[in-house]
Amino acid sequence: MSVQTLKGFRDFLPGQMVIRNRVISILKKVFESYGFSELATPTLEYAEVLKGKYGEEAEKMMYLFTDQGGREVGLKYDMTVPLARVMAQYPDLPLPFKRYQIQPAFRAENTQKSRYREFYQCDIDTVGITSPIADAEILAVTSDCLFALGFKNFIIRVNSRQILKSITDSSTVLQSIDKLDKKTVDEVKQELQAKGLDASAIQEIFTKLDNLKPDDHLNEVIHLADKLGAKNIRFDPRLVRGLDYYTGPIFETVVTEPKIGSITGGGRYDQLIKTLGGPDLPAVGTTLGLDRICDVIQELNLWPDVIPASTQILVTVFSPDLFDNSLELSTQLRRSGKAVELYPDPRTKFEKQMKYANAKSIPFVAILGPEEIEKKVIKIKDMNSGEQKEMLIDQLVNW
Repeated sequence: MSVQTLKGFRDFLPGQMVIRNRVISILKKVFESYGFSELATPTLEYAEVLKGKYGEEAEKMMYLFTDQGGREVGLKYDMTVPLARVMAQYPDLPLPFKRYQIQPAFRAENTQKSRYREFYQCDIDTVGITSPIADAEILAVTSDCLFALGFKNFIIRVNSRQILKSITDSSTVLQSIDKLDKKTVDEVKQELQAKGLDASAIQEIFTKLDNLKPDDHLNEVIHLADKLGAKNIRFDPRLVRGLDYYTGPIFETVVTEPKIGSITGGGRYDQLIKTLGGPDLPAVGTTLGLDRICDVIQELNLWPDVIPASTQILVTVFSPDLFDNSLELSTQLRRSGKAVELYPDPRTKFEKQMKYANAKSIPFVAILGPEEIEKKVIKIKDMNSGEQKEMLIDQLVNW
């Protein structure tokens, strides 16, 4: 037996989870500040819900299978189609319906840097309104989230499927153009030739593409997003977004460093809910890629002050006969709201307990020996600076 994870799937050790949970906490705070409420949907959906919504290339990457009950099912590919299914299944939800969703999605694609087969999407969507303010809010939330996370060098690229329609209605052509951020112009032209387009038609596509301008609707979206405080928005005529269900403005965020592709992406999809048998409801949204965001934070060391341990204080045990004193101290600190770990073996040497605190990056250690008990104080050691100080229990609780 080979002890390893599946390719494209990962374990997240405690130090990584500290960063991931902090990112999620920040994102939730921004989402809720704009009135978005949390939704969760199952990991498995019926295959018929998923198929036929994303495009031929996307369907090749779906995890589809027959379960033990003979049902055709699949792991969800993103959060958008499950949301559309929810809107079709629960037609009495108040409109506009503003939801956020932070859950894993699955794609059987070739793995590479910051591209995984199981990944977490942090989605926001507004359903039931065509007003450009809904699109602008998505851009503003994206901008606010990235600044709140400490990002500075990012660009929110915007375009519109309505604008791209002036070039072609062919989804296969658009899928090739969508690869311009991953392939050279010549490589994309060769791909279009392989799809049956001649050289003059391909040249005409690129000429029109580079001369595109925002239409009135997209200009209004950008103007409103600016009013809401969104930063770093740029019109990009070559932005396509490969999924077939987009119908209007589309968005994608990239960072200058590291080179990992987009960290957010979305747009308007006004027909998707109807195709699932639900009401004819317009919708717009985006996803923020949790995994890539965390990769950027770690690679650029954006959070040098982050403590990789959730424990704030390790309460050591000076000797077995003083274990009850340490136990009582840990309980008092925990009840005061501190994250406290009591070293569980009173027979362990003090030096080993200190090494344990270092190994777990616990920032502070509480020491309660005979001298401290006699003086009715607790000695606290800062594991980073080595500084030690004595304080009363009430002082420690409020410290």
